[in-house]
Amino acid sequence: MPEYIDPNQLKQLEQIEAMKRQILSRMLSKEAYERLARVKIVNPELAAQVELYLLQIYQSGRLDKTISDSQLKGILGLLSQKKDFKIMKK
Repeated sequence: MPEYIDPNQLKQLEQIEAMKRQILSRMLSKEAYERLARVKIVNPELAAQVELYLLQIYQSGRLDKTISDSQLKGILGLLSQKKDFKIMKK
């Protein structure tokens, strides 16, 4: 991470974050948005994956209604599944 952050870059990043929050607040029900905020505190990597997934759905135009809390739980479950790999020796 660079020691010096350009103020213009910082301002641009803040604008992007604000737009992302605005889109997510429109996509998600109040309960789902609050759940995502709590997940972000506990597991920021998972929350970032979910946000990226939701923003991709939004950009593709596949969203026809707001996402409920139970639907968000399902998305969280899918994205948080650990993949186990077995290495077999012969």
